[in-house]
This record gives sequence, C-alpha cells and structure tokens, in this order.
Amino acid sequence: MITAITSAYKMISKHGFADIMQNSSTGEKSLHATSFFDVGDTIHDFTAEKVLEIPTYLTVQTGENKHIILSPEFLQYINHSCDPNVFFDTTRMQVIALKEIQPGDELMFFYPSSEWDMTQPFDCFCGTAKCLHRIKGAAHLTEEEAARYKLTDFIQQQLLNRTKK
Repeated sequence: MITAITSAYKMISKHGFADIMQNSSTGEKSLHATSFFDVGDTIHDFTAEKVLEIPTYLTVQTGENKHIILSPEFLQYINHSCDPNVFFDTTRMQVIALKEIQPGDELMFFYPSSEWDMTQPFDCFCGTAKCLHRIKGAAHLTEEEAARYKLTDFIQQQLLNRTKK
C-alpha cells in the first residue's frame, strides 16, 4: 500500500473521505484515504457525468460502446494496481473496498476489472507480486489471471461470451 505520509506528496484538494495528493518528484496525482474502510465498505457512490461511445483514458466502461466520465470528477485519481484495494461496481455505481484501507493509503483499482480493450494500454510498474506488467484490458487476460480479480458484471459477461466462441 502506498501512503501519502511522506514529504514526497503535497495536498492538492480535500474531498471528505479522501484527498488528492501530488507526488513532488513525478507530478503524478493520486487519491488517498482520510478514513478507515473495512472490506466490503462502500467508499463512495458515483454517477455518469457523461456517457461516450468511445473510451478515453478517463472513462470507465459500463457496457459495449458505453464509457462513462465519472462524477464526482476526483474519482479519476484512483490509479491502477495489479493488487487493488478498491473496485468500481458499475452495476450499483459504487466504489467498494476490496481490502482494509487505512488513512493515508492510496486508493487503487485494477483497470481491466472494468475495461475490455483499453484505448491506451500501458506498462505497469506497480511493483506488486501480482503485477501483470502490460495492461491492455480484460480481453487480453488469461482465464487464470481473470479469476484472481473482482470484475464488473459487464466484464464477466464479456469473458463468458469469449469462452462460448
């Protein structure tokens, strides 16, 4: 878990349950908890500020050709990890704690848990034992990799459709 309790981070803005922090060395922004959350807790509700047919690096996929811009906007600072502590439940429109979260912990989710085929694949350097190294979306996961993660209802259906072909 990455905590913001170092001089390497500066506060950008406060949002009740979490703060946007900026790494002074890299300039990267991230969302860090200010409260304790237990496994299964609802951290925050969200809605779709806008629905797009084509994904962007800021959208979350909720269906085929359906990608939402998150509201509240500060949730976009929940970054990727191959060992996530939160999950975007796009059916209930809630961010859910997957692990115990302490104040200062960075909130992180597994991008392929909601993205089928990412518009901007990237090399992951999360450094966890579970790191997949190249993140391209759930369409590119093996069955074994997919089984390790909590996935949205849409992604689960896509994986079922893939195995039927």
